[in-house]
Amino acid sequence: MGVVIESSVWEPNPGLYIFIFFASLFSILAFPYASNKYSSTGSSSSSSSKAPSLFDHGISPTASSLRFQRNFLLIYSLASVMEGLWSVFGEFELAYYGLSREQMMFSLCVGFAASLLIGSFLGVLSDVIGPKKVCFLFCILHLFLGLWKRIIDHPSVLATSICLSLAASIFSFSFETWMVVQHEEQGHRQDMLSETFWLMSFFESASLIGSQVLSNWLIGNNVDKNMASHSTAAIFLAIIALVCLLRGWTETPQKVALKEYRASFSKYVFGDKRIWLLVWAQACLHFSVAVFWILWAPIIVADGREVHLGLIYPCFLGSRMLGSTIFPWLISGLSSLRTEDCLVYAFIIMGLVLSITAYDYQEIGVLVTLFCIFHAGLGMIFPSLARLRTMYVPNALRGGMISLSQAPANAAILLFLVQGKYYNNIGNSTIIAFAALGLFTAAGCMHVLKRYGKQPYHNWRKL
Repeated sequence: MGVVIESSVWEPNPGLYIFIFFASLFSILAFPYASNKYSSTGSSSSSSSKAPSLFDHGISPTASSLRFQRNFLLIYSLASVMEGLWSVFGEFELAYYGLSREQMMFSLCVGFAASLLIGSFLGVLSDVIGPKKVCFLFCILHLFLGLWKRIIDHPSVLATSICLSLAASIFSFSFETWMVVQHEEQGHRQDMLSETFWLMSFFESASLIGSQVLSNWLIGNNVDKNMASHSTAAIFLAIIALVCLLRGWTETPQKVALKEYRASFSKYVFGDKRIWLLVWAQACLHFSVAVFWILWAPIIVADGREVHLGLIYPCFLGSRMLGSTIFPWLISGLSSLRTEDCLVYAFIIMGLVLSITAYDYQEIGVLVTLFCIFHAGLGMIFPSLARLRTMYVPNALRGGMISLSQAPANAAILLFLVQGKYYNNIGNSTIIAFAALGLFTAAGCMHVLKRYGKQPYHNWRKL
């Protein structure tokens, strides 16, 4: 008599999607009313100076600010979709072209090496020649890669990895830098910046989910015929983004001598302990996020567990969307916590999540819940760090500060990839433990930053 062993593929409960959607919707729709209620109970002067919002309409003094914000979020969403298109079928596409595990890991190492050796200095280039030109480079890299994959059946994997890594490095600082610089030059209210920061995180997460839907729809069930179809989508998106950059974006021409820039960078960035603390926190966050996206799938499918990974991916990004909607509640005056306090608690919670993952075997449902909490923390941390950068970092040095802060993280990731994943000298739990330790140190940095005191905002001299 034979025994039949039934196996099932684990999928997240559909109720999780519903909860994330309605929680995000409630947070967004309820915030303006809570903010208005708070303002009405305060002084009349604070009530009259209420910050303009993307959800307010028809007020002529804020029309230009809202138009600027919406135009920026449109181009930023296009860029986010381009970034997401290549990652949806990343490892599957490499296996489709016949690459072995060692070859995949080598291409990943090459990508992080390019980010370390070249990407770290692209922010400096952005500050010197202007962020708009570097945003052009971002679109050109995606356009070039899309055309190359359409023309050549088997493009160079190493060249592809380098292009995508450089584009990701540019994406991490160039659009934010351009927005902040233009926001100040056009004289928009500073209150609008905090709103734009959390909307950037919200729309980026939504766009990444959209890129997954688009890629799956384009490829469909015929993988052999449609594998390169997402390259066509990247080409069209890159062309649209280039047109938007040419026609809709403005930038004041600037000529900055490298010698003068280096002197200013040494004085305002290297010479400020508060910025050093902010740099370390950013580096630890970048390292932990990279470690998560490299290891989350192997952790979930450990011991041969069958999981529908494509359905879990939107849960993470949806959680990040929900986390980003929490940010305006914390900084609107409804909470007595400062931005640094919020970051301390968020970093500690995320560190605890990774610690549990590293040292305790968990069921799939528990792991997915922990990872969703991790991404909800990311949704709140990204706009919070952007707000602190506006407080402490001169706009003319913002791109260089962000890109150089990623250098130690990229070096650490490259080391762990070579030793852990390529030579199998370090286990996944050890790598995650280091990421958790980094998040705890980032929490300490934010605590010390608060003790140093807030730097009052003033208009920095242009280089």
